[in-house]
Amino acid sequence: MKFRSMKLPRSFSKLRCGKSNDKTLNKNNSVSLVSVCGATNDGEVKWELRPGGMVVQKREVNAESDEVVMEVRVATCSHWHDISIQPTSTFGELKMILSMVTSLEPKEQRLLFKGKEREDGEYLHMVGVGDKDKILMLQDPATKERKLAANARVAPYRTITV
Repeated sequence: MKFRSMKLPRSFSKLRCGKSNDKTLNKNNSVSLVSVCGATNDGEVKWELRPGGMVVQKREVNAESDEVVMEVRVATCSHWHDISIQPTSTFGELKMILSMVTSLEPKEQRLLFKGKEREDGEYLHMVGVGDKDKILMLQDPATKERKLAANARVAPYRTITV
C-alpha cells in the first residue's frame, strides 16, 4: 500500500516553537499569533555552527542561564576531585584544570571516560559527559617510568664516612 504525502504551504507555523497562546497586537490592532524562536520580524532565521560542524538554528539564551556549568567527578588512584566545568569544554581544558589540582602536567595525564581514553580535542558534551559523571584520570606510564629513571640516576645511595 502506498501513501501519498501531503505538501503543506510554507508558513510561519514552522517557527512557532509550540506556543499557541501568545497573542500580540500589531499597529492595526490585529491579533498576530506568530511567536518566533530565533527569527527576526521578517521571518529570517539565525543559524549557528556547533563545535561538531553541525549548523543549527540559533538558541536564545537568557541572562540567568548564560553560563551552564556541570559538575564532573574525576577519580585518581586514591582521590576524588569534583570539578565544575562547562559542557562545551574539551578534555584538554579539563586536563589544565586538573593540573592545578593534582600537580601533574597535562601531557602526563590520561583521561578515561566510558572505558576509552579521550583525546585533548574532544568536547565533553559530544562524547556524552553529563552532570555528575565520573572520569578516570591515570598518570601516563611512560612519563612515570622516565621520572623513576631520572631519580635513580641522580643518587642511588650515599656513602657516609665517619
